[in-house]
Amino acid sequence: MADWRTESTPWSRGPWSIERRGAELADIAFAGRTVLRSVRAAARDRDWNTPAWDVALLDDAETLRLGLRWGPLAGTLTALVRDAALVIDLDLEASEPFPTNRTGLVALHPPRLAGTALRATHSDGSEEDTWFPAAISPHQPVLDIAALAWEHDGLAVDLAFTGDVFEMEDQRNWTDASFKTYSRPLALPAPYELAAGARVRQSITVTAEAHRPPAPTPDAPRVELIPGGLFPEISLGAATAPSSEADPAPDVAPLGGTVLVEVDLRAPNWPAALDRAAAAGLPLDVRAVVPRSGANLAAFAEFLAPLPIARVAAFDPDTHVTDAPALDALQGALARAGLHPPLVGGSRAHFTELNRNLAAIPDAAEVLAFATTPLFHDTSTEQLLEAVAMQRLAARQAVAESGGRMVLIGPVTLRPRFNNATADAPLMSTRSDLADGYGAEFTGAADPRQSDDPLAAWTIAAAAALAVPGVAGLAWFEEWGPRGIRSAAGDDYPVAAVLETLDEMSAGELLWAERPDEHLWALGSRAGGRVRIAAANLDRRPRSFTVAAGDEEFRLILGPLGWAVID
Repeated sequence: MADWRTESTPWSRGPWSIERRGAELADIAFAGRTVLRSVRAAARDRDWNTPAWDVALLDDAETLRLGLRWGPLAGTLTALVRDAALVIDLDLEASEPFPTNRTGLVALHPPRLAGTALRATHSDGSEEDTWFPAAISPHQPVLDIAALAWEHDGLAVDLAFTGDVFEMEDQRNWTDASFKTYSRPLALPAPYELAAGARVRQSITVTAEAHRPPAPTPDAPRVELIPGGLFPEISLGAATAPSSEADPAPDVAPLGGTVLVEVDLRAPNWPAALDRAAAAGLPLDVRAVVPRSGANLAAFAEFLAPLPIARVAAFDPDTHVTDAPALDALQGALARAGLHPPLVGGSRAHFTELNRNLAAIPDAAEVLAFATTPLFHDTSTEQLLEAVAMQRLAARQAVAESGGRMVLIGPVTLRPRFNNATADAPLMSTRSDLADGYGAEFTGAADPRQSDDPLAAWTIAAAAALAVPGVAGLAWFEEWGPRGIRSAAGDDYPVAAVLETLDEMSAGELLWAERPDEHLWALGSRAGGRVRIAAANLDRRPRSFTVAAGDEEFRLILGPLGWAVID
């Protein structure tokens, strides 16, 4: 079983405190009030991969000083209090040439700042009054940053940056719980090379002043479930793990209303992937990566003709978004094969790409879809748990901007199924069968928490976050394998029982709620007078709360990462 706890070491000087988690300076607080989600030293390679630092705690009586080393980079990250301000310094040196898209400090601002007034000082000394965006911003909300200042809940904060020009992006696009201020503007060419002996020296100076106490938070929240239309269809992603005659796919019971199967028509084993997905006996939600040449598209349409098809999507192989050429080519090929299924458009990557390209999705797409994964930038459990509240924001924004179209979310996975930022051609099988697997088996990653008990609580919370009125379907993980709800032998992981329950609930009316806080989540279903409720606590401590559905009330006490189903 994976460890769902991240080792944390507290550090404090005067009114400032930090929780050190590996190389991350997390939960930076002034007089007990969080100022920044974290400050990190980031090194991103030419494909935007983020290497993990080897970290050493260096002896220093007055400062928090970390020795960092990875590949050609080595140096220090230091935090100290100087003249009542918290100063964070980064000093890295490259021992050999290193092509990088970004190397330097990043500051993560907590998402509760959404809508807060913000003053930015630019590199020429001029000032701009703006705000942390309320809706998830598709593009950088602030550019050319030398300093930032804001006040929220009675706490005034100033940040000053040195060593480079910084800018901000809205990481809620990737369901990260932060706004990120980072260095090296994206408008500059990338990758760029750090020469042997090159130094990266940057600093962030943080000052804060409390003008009044923070607003109180309720000790015993109440979750009010209200009707929200049809409960979303529950689906599983098709397994992408290997199988063969010698090592066959497990015989597992079908679960959900459809199987979501994604195939790349450039790979020779797409027919085998479709055949295996169809073996579940459920309608197929087919997502196709369509080569710009149109290769294999006619054969693909003919192959679909005898299969039970719920809907079909087309994605450009480079942008991972549905564009007019891809969808037109797909629609034409399907029509010539006598098929007229509902067409899906959106992003096979993240909400980010849907948010940035929504206006370009063709009108022929009757359904909008996007995938989501919490562990794109960071694989910590903190990131995994904090992402749930951001999933709610993405779901609501997708529905609000859908123009009345049905919205599907998924596959929901822990780790990315592929790296949408790399410029390299994707890895794929050269075989026509599935002996090596396909798709995410080559381009994605499994997470050790997939088989753990707490994933059941996380899945309930994520379902409650994503199941907002207007979301018609949620597709989860895979049928079996390292990214599945079952092992390669077909043995259930704990999350399988939760998804079976959610599938049963999908026959009724959705009962949903605004969240009382970021840790407590619940959703329900009403069918024929029967109400079923699933609830989860993502907090690190036991929580007591009330869930109400109409005239019925239930008092729950759930332990850390605990969950319950109420019939």
